[in-house]
Amino acid sequence: MMILIAGPYRSGTDGDPRAMAANLARLEAAAWPVFAAGHLPVIGEWIALPVLNSAGAGPTDPLADEVLYPTAHRLLTHCDAVLRLPGDSTGADEDVATARRRGLPVYHDVSEIPHRAPQGTA
Repeated sequence: MMILIAGPYRSGTDGDPRAMAANLARLEAAAWPVFAAGHLPVIGEWIALPVLNSAGAGPTDPLADEVLYPTAHRLLTHCDAVLRLPGDSTGADEDVATARRRGLPVYHDVSEIPHRAPQGTA
């Protein structure tokens, strides 16, 4: 499965780049357990931040609202599940709501994610 890891990124940071970096590190810390369970982890900011950068903007720029949430929404059309990490986040809550509308599983801990048997490489 492709699993979107959702949780706070800008929420509660008051635009502090170090706080946003710490939030991204928490999201990324879940990537290995998802991968080790046999799935493909994705984080919306992995896509949205380079898009913003290429537009000459950053996560606190007004353009960010037109990129961060829509990126996650577009990404969810390709995902099979969401892993919702703890913490207040409007964007992550929207991701969960979108996933539920699409009938996708929403996990709240990596231990809930089913393990996939490893397959040989091509």
